[in-house]
Amino acid sequence: MKTEVNENSHVSINHQSKGGRSQSGLRIHNERRILSIIRKEGAISKAKISNQTGLSAQAVTVIINGLEADNLLVRKEIKKGSVGQPSVPFSLNPDGAFGIGLKIGRRNFDLTLIDFVGNVRATLHQVFDYPTVQGLLSFLEDGIKQITLNLPSEFASRVKGIGIATPYEIWGWAEEAGAPTEALNEWKEFDLANGVSKISYLPSYICNDDTAACSAELSFGNPHGFTHFTYAFIGTFIGGGVVINNSLLTGNAGAIGSLPVPVIKPNGELATQQLIMKSSLFVLENMLNDAGYDSHQIHSSDSYWQEYVDIVDDWIEQVAEGLTYVALNSAAVFEAQAIVIDGIFPEDVRDKIVERTNNKIEASDLRGLSSLMCVNGVIGSKAQSVGSANLPLLATYFQELDL
Repeated sequence: MKTEVNENSHVSINHQSKGGRSQSGLRIHNERRILSIIRKEGAISKAKISNQTGLSAQAVTVIINGLEADNLLVRKEIKKGSVGQPSVPFSLNPDGAFGIGLKIGRRNFDLTLIDFVGNVRATLHQVFDYPTVQGLLSFLEDGIKQITLNLPSEFASRVKGIGIATPYEIWGWAEEAGAPTEALNEWKEFDLANGVSKISYLPSYICNDDTAACSAELSFGNPHGFTHFTYAFIGTFIGGGVVINNSLLTGNAGAIGSLPVPVIKPNGELATQQLIMKSSLFVLENMLNDAGYDSHQIHSSDSYWQEYVDIVDDWIEQVAEGLTYVALNSAAVFEAQAIVIDGIFPEDVRDKIVERTNNKIEASDLRGLSSLMCVNGVIGSKAQSVGSANLPLLATYFQELDL
């Protein structure tokens, strides 16, 4: 497969099967539709695919056979007992394709290898005070070799690219991140996509880090089946994504960290403050540092969070206040069904954030708004890295091409 990006940033694919026969754009489109349906359903028969797509049984059979020959699909156990011929469900072959994800954070790098169904096959993690370009290149050069070490040699061609999840303008908010301005300014001049491709020898796909995390939740999570929701990922800075009609909006959509939140000044004057300053992890770091504790430990030890539960609870309270504001605005603007919460923290801390946010939503004036809830994300702290690893798979095989 050769992947090219056209002027509208959508991905087009020139595909040749093993037999060397060229495929039309319509055939490629139908392949993507069928792969997307199978991923959503988990396993599905050709007859049901035909019903969902409107394609003839013969057309579906030809496409399924081709995808199976390309090792992208596997046959599951035949379902018997129903009227008519026994149906053979097909599912994605986990070994059919792989994606590598690189998450560039303000406190850590993550490198993750996922398979065709989103299983994490290998992952690496590095913690630091602030990110540097040279640190990234060193981490990446050794890391790609390590996470692909256990892949059989015949699977090497099935690694379809490396997705890069990075904050937009990572050089911004240097003071809040506790980083030297000159070190972060190196990122302004660094050609990230080209630099990564030179090391990985793979096509690279860049996405905002929290948009990537939302992509992971949409593709591999979302057990409630929400079609409209706001996603919040709480890292060093809070960020998020917006899903409408099962489609992830891109660009600056979901930049909830920049959302102006009303605050009351000490003199009683009404003002605004960005949500980043209220519901981010660096706020907890500052609270711990001010109390004389080592805030770095929250990035390496779950038990550390329990030692300073009073400070953590105070932080959770103001995080929940900010998230409630986001949730109510989302419900008012595009009728969001939920706000989904994930981040770099232990599961019990996430559970508390969700509980407090739900309590605050229920206590709010909800007149004129549809029902709304706050729920846990299911991907966890690796959501940004998993989401970035999903980018090459989305670009190559599926319909979700807005990324």
